[in-house]
Amino acid sequence: MNYGYINKFTVQIGKRDELVKLLLQAAEILQSNKDCVQYLVGKASEPETIYVTEIWVSKETHDASLELPEVKTIIAQAMPLIVSVSNIAEQQIEGGKGLN
Repeated sequence: MNYGYINKFTVQIGKRDELVKLLLQAAEILQSNKDCVQYLVGKASEPETIYVTEIWVSKETHDASLELPEVKTIIAQAMPLIVSVSNIAEQQIEGGKGLN
């Protein structure tokens, strides 16, 4: 069973595209991480809102990814752009389209 979660990012006014760019850089880094099943970045209808949906083979592999030097660099660059982060849902993914 995979671990997944959805985060809602509220960003500084006018900084959404800048944060999206950074999050997509994180997604690129994760392309080679076999433990990351899915990492999606989406803009919401609200102009300062971004949702990130992730699926990992386990919570532990997700947590370990936050310790990668490249990811830490992106987090440091992203923090000044972020007003708040809300964990919308943690999930045990049972299956569905797009999963092996």
